[in-house]
Amino acid sequence: MSRNCLLEEVCQWNEEMCKRKMGHVFPELICIYHCSENSNEQLCMLKVLTDKFLPHISLAEKEQTFFSQTLPRVMTLFDELANKLSQQAGGLSSQNTELQAELRTTIQSQIQLLEVLMNIVHHVCTLEEALTLTNIHSLSLAAFHILKNTFSHCKDSETLYRGRLHLVADLLQSLFKEAYSLQKGFMELLDRIVLESTDATDDVACMVIVVHNVLKICSVISKMDHALHANTWKFLIKISVKHRLLIETKLPHDEVVAGLCEDILNSFSSCLQLAEQMNQPAGMENANTTDCKLFQKTMKLCRFFANTLVHYIKEFIDFLSKSCHLLHHLYLQMYSKFTPSLYAPILSAASCDQIASVVPVALDALVSQLLPFRPFVEMVLRDNQDFSSELAFPQCLLLMNVMGKLPSQPWEVQSLWCSGSQLSEERPRLSLFKVLFHNFQRCHAELSLPVQLPSVMNKGQAQQSISLYEYVCTHLCSFITSLPASLFPVLECTLLDAVLSPHMITSLLATDAWCFLARYGSAELCAHHISLIAHLVKSCCGECYQLSHLSLLLRRMLFLMAADHQVAFVEKFSPKETSNLLLWRQVNIKALPPELQKTVTSDVTRTAIDQCLKWQSSKYALGELEQVNVALAALVAVCRAHGETLNLELQLSITETLCQIWTVLTVEQVLSQHCFQSTATLLLSLVALLIRVVGTTLIVQVVLFLSSLLPLNPPDHVRLAALDFLGSLGKIVIPPDVQGTVLPKLPCLFASLLTDKSWLILQHALQGFTLFAEETCHEEVVPHSLESGGTKNRVVSFLNKVITTVECKELQVEKLKQENTILDAHFTTLNLCVANDPVVMQPTAKRARLEQCEEDYESALQTAENALKILQTLMQQRPTPETVMARLQTLQTTIIALNTGR
Repeated sequence: MSRNCLLEEVCQWNEEMCKRKMGHVFPELICIYHCSENSNEQLCMLKVLTDKFLPHISLAEKEQTFFSQTLPRVMTLFDELANKLSQQAGGLSSQNTELQAELRTTIQSQIQLLEVLMNIVHHVCTLEEALTLTNIHSLSLAAFHILKNTFSHCKDSETLYRGRLHLVADLLQSLFKEAYSLQKGFMELLDRIVLESTDATDDVACMVIVVHNVLKICSVISKMDHALHANTWKFLIKISVKHRLLIETKLPHDEVVAGLCEDILNSFSSCLQLAEQMNQPAGMENANTTDCKLFQKTMKLCRFFANTLVHYIKEFIDFLSKSCHLLHHLYLQMYSKFTPSLYAPILSAASCDQIASVVPVALDALVSQLLPFRPFVEMVLRDNQDFSSELAFPQCLLLMNVMGKLPSQPWEVQSLWCSGSQLSEERPRLSLFKVLFHNFQRCHAELSLPVQLPSVMNKGQAQQSISLYEYVCTHLCSFITSLPASLFPVLECTLLDAVLSPHMITSLLATDAWCFLARYGSAELCAHHISLIAHLVKSCCGECYQLSHLSLLLRRMLFLMAADHQVAFVEKFSPKETSNLLLWRQVNIKALPPELQKTVTSDVTRTAIDQCLKWQSSKYALGELEQVNVALAALVAVCRAHGETLNLELQLSITETLCQIWTVLTVEQVLSQHCFQSTATLLLSLVALLIRVVGTTLIVQVVLFLSSLLPLNPPDHVRLAALDFLGSLGKIVIPPDVQGTVLPKLPCLFASLLTDKSWLILQHALQGFTLFAEETCHEEVVPHSLESGGTKNRVVSFLNKVITTVECKELQVEKLKQENTILDAHFTTLNLCVANDPVVMQPTAKRARLEQCEEDYESALQTAENALKILQTLMQQRPTPETVMARLQTLQTTIIALNTGR
């Protein structure tokens, strides 16, 4: 009988006939099926075999008798059809009707193959017997192979068919629907699979293969269909958890986590893009409505993926050590694109609220699951983190989240986060505090704007927004209150490191936290910390940022000290000892009780004056000038604390000392030597503080001194001190006998500083001039200082609080981002230099003492150089007389003679 006749006859058979003839007809049909080279004939034969004979084969024999005999050929046939489509799709056009018909026929054949597979799956699902993967091994391979290729073809159809997709779009849609149905049915079938706990090695291996295949399909159908994608992931997690005890050690955990993280980020990015589209001007209502619906669906999908990831972590966390970098990166990436990050897109308030109802909740649950997991802790707290500056802000938020959760965790978990690595064999990790300070200092842009974050909610009060600084400081201080005593040493060391940081904002945060700790802790702890800080202040050599930061902390903490401990502090660091003046110049004496203030003020003043007298008795030795500057700084601290209320006797003693030191100070020394610059700065500050009692002679002397000094462009700190002095002149009446000397000089001094190119000097000049103008009775000085139109406009704008430079927020943010990158590189380099060479942060070594002869030469040369600078300035400001030019010729002849040795 011919093939066609046999097929026609078999198609007419009923169930009873098929069952009776199966023994000799079924093998013959299988042979015909394998020998056939015609795809249509193979498809027809497959349908007959499936419909007529498959139901009559027992479950135990289906794999060996039917599936393994027919389905490998099905995969081959499907691939041949797919290759044919790929090769011919490029030539598809509406004019080439023959090729169009051929391609449509090919796609229809693929649809029929999917229908046959669907019938097979449906048949197996109707069986009531227990299913194992061994029963459907070939069916599983064929179904996954064809599903993956079908979805890939549909996903790539726009590229494959180019602009002629519409010619086959209806069939491709049918192909996708058929694959969708097949996958749904096949997942229902796999859900019925039973894995026996005994002797199930083959089935376990097959189930692992199933998981791998489902994971591949998840990757393929990403961005194709939300429901299909979600259901596929749901099934993957379901069977993984269902058979966990047998397959958990063999599952591709890292790939699963990577896939979920990728899908979360993709869906989140889609949400942001849709939210941006919805944030368009009016007139796009229909488009916005469509985008809004899609936004809602995508947001749900993002929530689903996040919840799925959390569930998977909960079930398989012990196997996810290699995935921690992905989970950490996921958290940082999502918060970097979400408000209030500077790198987030601009969205409407409604969209932000909807995203905020999903993202923080999901990421919070993620952190809760990972909190006790050591590999995750090591990932978050690892040293030398190399992520970009835009992720520093999300890292801070992550650390704040961790701090909020740690108080409810066991001591072991808190220690894991806070103590850092303790043993050499451990993977290196820093303490939570150290990483926080490191990332905080990298948030320059976020701190400068500043970005706004939600504050802690109080009962009966609406939640307010606060700056990043306040947000971090509040959470850090709150965490300190719950910290176990055993972890306090780590906190104290980290706070000290942060205070000594070159980054000012980091030091300020550590100072605030330390002051909170002093208030929260015992009085004894506060006293101990202050004593430690005082010793550190005394150990600082010269002027350095470490001294500045420590001094600020000391001044603030002294206010928090118990009265009896303050008395002990004064006894321990007696102001009667010259060595302690370095400490007392940094202290605010008003922090002490009134009676103790009087004693300390008197002792500091007398000790400082004695130091100055000692310098005078040594005939103003240059080597002792640093100690004199310390003494003058201590006097400045005393005068700032008490000022004009200072005891008259002490005021007169200080004034007398000032007059004596001014007599030996020269412009040349201030311009050439750093020590004398500090001396001039301190003297100017003292005169400004005691302006009402210093006397006319000293005021005239200082004004004349500044008239010679300021045109020569001294250092910034000297000019700032000069501004303090000039501003204080408004408080007094210049006596008539010296008005002719003092008043004509003031307009020139103010005018030069009001045109300074340094924004810092200019700002202080505006403040100092305003203070003088508001208080002085010598009103004629004011208009003479503003003869320049530009200067006058600048002062008027300052008084009216006019903002001269307006910068849109976008430009401001971009500029801050660039500054962030520059500062990040600067502090990274600085930290590397300090780590590699601690000597870098030490003060410059003192210059070796010269012999007396060399000192004489040095002094003479400096005097000559400074005199020439003054002469050069005068020649630039006014016409040069002929007599001066003649004398310059004589000087030139003298210099030539000195050079030639004659």
